[in-house]
Amino acid sequence: MINFNSKGSIFFNISLPIILVGVFVIVIFAALNFQNLSFQIYAISALASIFVFLFGFNTGQRFATPMQELIKKADKLSKGELGSRIYIETKDEFADLGQAFNKIAEDLEMSHREAEKAQAVSDVKVRAKTQELEEVINDLELKVRGRAQELQRMIKDSERLESLAKSKEYEILQLKKQVGSLRKPKKDARAS
Repeated sequence: MINFNSKGSIFFNISLPIILVGVFVIVIFAALNFQNLSFQIYAISALASIFVFLFGFNTGQRFATPMQELIKKADKLSKGELGSRIYIETKDEFADLGQAFNKIAEDLEMSHREAEKAQAVSDVKVRAKTQELEEVINDLELKVRGRAQELQRMIKDSERLESLAKSKEYEILQLKKQVGSLRKPKKDARAS
């Protein structure tokens, strides 16, 4: 199992099994020919062991370096560094994986830019609509104030007219009384 948390663990997880298998195979061959072992076989076994160690070390390094770089860039990308790219100069699956990673990073960056543009457009539309609504509200408030003032004026006029009507009504009553009092003496004068 590859531990992605430590830098050297990928290297050891790849190279150590290769080295151990190589040494195990050499030991098995030596054990099978134990009775016919000569100095030449010991020398060949030592050279084979060195070769297996170097091969395992090189293979581990070859696989671990691009993998560590990819993990480091993926971690940066996950933290929001959308400009994070990886450049692997081999011509194997790691290069393909690096290109796929870069494509994903480019798509994320483009998507992020489009989202920012959409947010900016949305903000502009919201501000425009808000301004339009504020203008409508201000117009309505002016109309309401105008109507309220008109109603106040009409109420004052109504109160003034009511007061005037009461005053005229009182005058009419007074005049009726005067007319009534003027008519009564005529009735009395006719009766005599």
